[in-house]
Amino acid sequence: MKTSLICLSFSLLLPYGKQKAFAAQEEKVRLVELDAYWMKVSRAVREGDFEGYKSTCHEKGVLVSGTKKTSYPLSEALVRWEKDFTATKSGEIKAKVEFRFSQRLGDETTAHETGIFLYSFTDPEGRWKEEHVHFQALLLKGKKGWKIMMEYQKSKATKEEWDSLAGKGQKRLR
Repeated sequence: MKTSLICLSFSLLLPYGKQKAFAAQEEKVRLVELDAYWMKVSRAVREGDFEGYKSTCHEKGVLVSGTKKTSYPLSEALVRWEKDFTATKSGEIKAKVEFRFSQRLGDETTAHETGIFLYSFTDPEGRWKEEHVHFQALLLKGKKGWKIMMEYQKSKATKEEWDSLAGKGQKRLR
């Protein structure tokens, strides 16, 4: 009796183990895709590629600003940001964005990413400025890949908070 219970227990665990391994593999694939998404965003900012950046945004996306206490269509923010992309592309200014994550949740078609982004840019005198921002992003995966549905720029972050994410083995995507 004892042996049959052990065998039954083992047989019940085996499918769970395979199931867990499959889920872990799916998670790895999802994170590789999301890392590629954030690198595409970073590249577009660095190169001043407005159309490339725009292609990472869902057409019905929303931008939420915690510091300004506003929420509005991402398409409106894109109109505002286009001049900066143009200035970057022409070499008038330099800009870059990097991401670090504290939490990454989701499945094969949805993602909720939490972390800090570091937006660096040159001012009119050519001096580098840095803005650290706590953010959350809600993304959906469709036929054309991942798109940001909601970007919530929660609040300003500190360099120490940014550095603390590096200490937790988090990736720095740029």
